[in-house]
Amino acid sequence: MTDTKSGGFTRRGLLAAFAATTITAAPTFANAAGFLRGGGDIRRIKMYSGRTGERIDMIYWIEGDYIGDAVKEVHHFMRDWRTDDVKSIDLRTIDIMAAAHNLLDVSEPYMLLSGYRSPQTNAMLRSKSSGVARNSLHLKGQAADLRLNSRSVNQMYRAAAACKAGGVGRYSGSNFVHIDCGPVRTWGG
Repeated sequence: MTDTKSGGFTRRGLLAAFAATTITAAPTFANAAGFLRGGGDIRRIKMYSGRTGERIDMIYWIEGDYIGDAVKEVHHFMRDWRTDDVKSIDLRTIDIMAAAHNLLDVSEPYMLLSGYRSPQTNAMLRSKSSGVARNSLHLKGQAADLRLNSRSVNQMYRAAAACKAGGVGRYSGSNFVHIDCGPVRTWGG
């Protein structure tokens, strides 16, 4: 294996850091910032969109720093696919998603159902469902609706709620979990 350097990190060092985080025991979360403790040297997000056919699988945080290009790619990926509008996604939401994914110990990427929603999209969805909030955190780029085929809604809900770092909604009938970086709260059945 070559030891190519890029931006001060060796490939071997980066792979070793990632491997170390995958074997770390699941932490217990005591407060909103608790999910960041013991998280290792990297954070990774894996998602795909059934709507656009796009996939991402990337390290977006290394040793305390967000990687600008990776974060921009996440913002674009989580855009409103109906209008193609892009909004900056709150990094706290991405961190909660990544922490919950790690707790679930899966290699499968999240299926992103909804990230950022434009006002037009949110209004259209509200007209079709009473479950869509007028002031949804999706409008602020602070929420995501996610699904995993290999885990139940209840398993995903429990992992996200264990982070104690935002809102977690369980939508068993529609087979998805809502994760946001708003106040700590849970709902749904």
